[in-house]
Amino acid sequence: MSARENRSKADQDPREWLPADPAARCRYIKEWAVVKSRRGFSADPGEVTTLTDLAAGCRDARITHTPAR
Repeated sequence: MSARENRSKADQDPREWLPADPAARCRYIKEWAVVKSRRGFSADPGEVTTLTDLAAGCRDARITHTPAR
């Protein structure tokens, strides 16, 4: 990702921003999900739906969601 593209992303989640290169999107959503999981960050229902839908189009990508208790 270029610096310009990273600046355009700001703090938007995958519902609002995806890499311009379609080939980079699967890696981006996988990394997004890993960071959220490792850091214990929550994901709202819309974000979960978006990530799950996007992952369905990616080879070797599976996103599972365990709601917080």
